[in-house]
Amino acid sequence: MRKQSSDPQSRSSSWNEPKQRIQDREEDVKLLQQEVEAINGSADKAVEHSEKIFTQLIRLMEKRCSDVKQQVRSQQETEVSRVKELQEKLEQEITELKRKDAELKKLSHTEDHNQFLHNYPSLSALSESTHSSSIKIRPLKYFEDVTAAVSELRDKLQDVLREKQTNISLTETEVDVLLPQPEPKTRTDFCRYSRDITLDSNTAHTQLLLSEGNRKATYMNQSQTYSRHPDRFTYWIQVLSKKSLTGRCYWEVKRRGRGGRIYVAVTYKNIRRAGRSRECVFGFNDKSWALDCDSDSYEFFHNSVSTLVSGPLSSRVGVYLDHSAGILSFYSVTDTMTLLHRVQTTFTQPLYAGLNVFDGASAEFCRLKSFQGAAPSALRKRRPAWLRKHLSQELKDEQLSKVETLQARRSAHAEESVKGEIGEPCVWQTVAVHVIEVCGVQV
Repeated sequence: MRKQSSDPQSRSSSWNEPKQRIQDREEDVKLLQQEVEAINGSADKAVEHSEKIFTQLIRLMEKRCSDVKQQVRSQQETEVSRVKELQEKLEQEITELKRKDAELKKLSHTEDHNQFLHNYPSLSALSESTHSSSIKIRPLKYFEDVTAAVSELRDKLQDVLREKQTNISLTETEVDVLLPQPEPKTRTDFCRYSRDITLDSNTAHTQLLLSEGNRKATYMNQSQTYSRHPDRFTYWIQVLSKKSLTGRCYWEVKRRGRGGRIYVAVTYKNIRRAGRSRECVFGFNDKSWALDCDSDSYEFFHNSVSTLVSGPLSSRVGVYLDHSAGILSFYSVTDTMTLLHRVQTTFTQPLYAGLNVFDGASAEFCRLKSFQGAAPSALRKRRPAWLRKHLSQELKDEQLSKVETLQARRSAHAEESVKGEIGEPCVWQTVAVHVIEVCGVQV
């Protein structure tokens, strides 16, 4: 009897399950549609706002161009008027001199000595010239200073546009609010999001020596020669990355030296730079997050709150950032990846990588291969397509020869950074990376 009574309930449950799933999926579809509308609306606003700003810039440039033209023409009119006025006075003086010269010649031929003596003093007396006896013409460079100033303005604008263009990019935009991607698990997965980070010399404290293409910062007892800059840290031995970090990013920092203590940090750009206040120190304000990597311990800091961190000690620390998801993770990188500390928050601004280097230490952003560890089947599918499209067999042989030469010239440091990789990259991976570097092929 119990079995018979439970059958209808079981059947009802089985019938309701598909209905419930349909309702859930329909709700998901509605949410996704809302997300599409939000994305489209945001994109439309961005395009409209950008058009307005560029229109304002164009109008500003046109107005400035009109102002320069007006100033040049006004100055031109003033200078020409001045020169013509002087020219007219000189011509009047020449006419007067010619008249007197003619009368003197006429007087010289008279035989009436009394008339000669009477008229000569008035004719021979020349009025004093109000102008220099000789007029020096300047080289014809009246408005070259204007041309030079406008050219300098053009160069500065081009530099600004080139610098800012790298920040105006959609490639790192990820729509994953409703469909979050899983966090990487293996080092191979992390390396797919690797970033080549360089340091901004305008932010470096004067006791930091930047080298290896501004990827390495070394503590120095003597101050280095840097120009004065408002972005420079003046007291704490710190430095920021040149470019901001958004989207999903991964990088590794290798520390060396006596003691080898460093802070591996991320921070907003508006962190204070001048003075010894804690507002300037990575991890001691609400604008930065920092992992203190000492020779025998780890400690995490944010907003002056410290958290002791346990984990295997390593000279290499990996940092994973998912900006839109608000995830910041620090890893000890040895033969395996070990999570040291994970932050879940909301980032309100683009972040910059930062380093705080202590006495006797150095820190370097490692070069990582984003191609490393890609699925062999994916490489097999990808390889023939772009090689057939971009390289003939003859050109391929030539470029592979260049690859071998390029590999032979790689620095010892680059080789050292590869030693820590997990797994050896296959030959086609190496060839792919270097042929792209040599040929500029877009895969």
